[in-house]
Amino acid sequence: MSDDQTPSDIPTARMLSWARNSTIYRLERRMMTERQLFDAIVRKAKHKFEDISEMQLKAVANSAVTFACEHGGLSDATYAEVSARSGVRNGRSKRRIAQKLSQKGVDREVIATALDEADDLLAAVVFARKRAFGPFRRPDTDRERATKEMAAFARNGFSFDIGRTVLGMSREEAEDVVSARSR
Repeated sequence: MSDDQTPSDIPTARMLSWARNSTIYRLERRMMTERQLFDAIVRKAKHKFEDISEMQLKAVANSAVTFACEHGGLSDATYAEVSARSGVRNGRSKRRIAQKLSQKGVDREVIATALDEADDLLAAVVFARKRAFGPFRRPDTDRERATKEMAAFARNGFSFDIGRTVLGMSREEAEDVVSARSR
């Protein structure tokens, strides 16, 4: 095999230009983590460029991530903070938010920092309101329904104490929690 037939380990200028343009296109549409951008660029570059080597793929994806970070379009810390705030507003527990961020490639320390401000009680009350549980349920309840509600809290990552607290609240107390803790 001659040198003409082996692909270079250095990406071409066309590849790097495409990576920058693709990065801008993706980040204009939605926030991403560094790993999500890296994986997306690798996946698309395999289809875009024939005979691209693994080294070139990694170099192209790394250049895209570096480009985005240098221009302020990509930050795992910002992504984690926004996701944590959004998750609490949508009734997701800290545990569930942390799991989702971890799956998206965010570092554990960044996740812990982002979740410092998250309020599990507020998220649990929002979750209860969305599902008509606890203080937001209709008056006709039986023990089986209460058990199912508690199980739903557990499945969604809320602790037993928080679930019990929310299920024991009156509607006014729950609404006070939402109004006092929402920003």
